[in-house]
Amino acid sequence: MRPKSLRAALPHAVILLLLVVLLYPVAWMLGSSFKPTSEIISSLSFLPRHFTPGNYRQGWAGTAGTGFSVYFLNSTLIAVGAVIGNVVSCSITAYAMARLDFRGRGLVTAIAIGTLLLPKEVLLIPQYLIFHKLGWVDTDLPLVVPKFLAVDAFFVFLNLQFMRGLPRELDEAAALDGCGPFRTFWHILLPLTKPALATTAIFTFIWTWNDYFSQLIYLNSPARYTLPVGLRMFLDATSGSDLGPMFAMATVTLAPLFVLFVFFQRHLVQGIATTGFKG
Repeated sequence: MRPKSLRAALPHAVILLLLVVLLYPVAWMLGSSFKPTSEIISSLSFLPRHFTPGNYRQGWAGTAGTGFSVYFLNSTLIAVGAVIGNVVSCSITAYAMARLDFRGRGLVTAIAIGTLLLPKEVLLIPQYLIFHKLGWVDTDLPLVVPKFLAVDAFFVFLNLQFMRGLPRELDEAAALDGCGPFRTFWHILLPLTKPALATTAIFTFIWTWNDYFSQLIYLNSPARYTLPVGLRMFLDATSGSDLGPMFAMATVTLAPLFVLFVFFQRHLVQGIATTGFKG
């Protein structure tokens, strides 16, 4: 092989090697979903020696009298509610910060974006106390309602950056046609922000679907558990652990995210590429 061809092939070889390293845990999890628990503990190979497809049936039956389908439905409802809330509230908030002139706009924008620097754990106790006073603990409300109040500053910033890149002449033309601020937002700017909205929706769904800490804090009843918390039910510190069914249900849990990425990969990449460089 010529040195020039070797230099051109070297980056691809490195990328393939990194891909194999990154995908090995996923392949091991998939293989372990067809292994008995004893083999999972004793073997690092992702190929099962004793093929056990019954792990999926046993895992879907659930634990402690609650079927895994209940966790799946709970996660879906919370994730869909969070997506709707973030898309609506963050786009409206970003529009107000980017296009409307009001007193203190710069300060409000700086405070909102500044919350990105706050660790999530700092807000945990105050938020829990508020939701406890409202009687929302052990319900879906603490996980969904805040999304309708534009509390995710990352998505506000993402939409804000995108809207700042849209020409102001669009607003002026809409005003000449008699459009007020809401009609300008709804009919003119919102259709142009589809890449940012798609990115907001996809990331919100993924992060909510995978969220464990918040759901563990606010959900106490097994009938209200989501998928990440439900998977913990397969681990029993006092007796045996059903690792085979747990890995089977972990594979089922990842399947919607894989399908989402396959079908919406173009929108995700487009949204990140067109949003990150808006000035």
